[in-house]
Amino acid sequence: MRTIQTTRLTLEPQTAKHADEMFVVLSDAAIYAYENAPPPSVEWLRARFARLESRRSGDGTELWLNWVVRVRSSQLIGYMQATVLSTQRALIAYEFASSHWGRGLAREAAEATIEELSEHYRVTCLTAVAKGANLRSLRLLERLGFTFESHDPHTDPRLEPGEVFACRKLGQGT
Repeated sequence: MRTIQTTRLTLEPQTAKHADEMFVVLSDAAIYAYENAPPPSVEWLRARFARLESRRSGDGTELWLNWVVRVRSSQLIGYMQATVLSTQRALIAYEFASSHWGRGLAREAAEATIEELSEHYRVTCLTAVAKGANLRSLRLLERLGFTFESHDPHTDPRLEPGEVFACRKLGQGT
């Protein structure tokens, strides 16, 4: 994995050393308005990040790419993650501290991640799942060129009630 630089951000490959700083970011209650819960402890988060440093699923069939997102030379504000499948597809996810919402930073980080996946991992199709009530996330996916469907036509996962499936094809120059 490479460090990715944008105009305002640095995306660093996530490691266990990021746990203390990310614990603060991930303790923001606003992030969990639609699902999940904050990590139970910094120790738990450190152990999780250490497991993810392998960058591969247990069976070796998936690449697990996780970046922490930092405002240039400053604090961490969130993360981007991608699960790259052998079919040239990737599932993406993200979380950002609410104090940084509405400034285009998540979009900038996502665009940089998408470019990285296209150019360096040969990904041709992106997917994401969001809660239908999470309008902020849905707007971001829409701005990134995703379209919404009721299910994943590739794998037909069982979406939870209220979830929306999003897909984006990548082409040359993405």
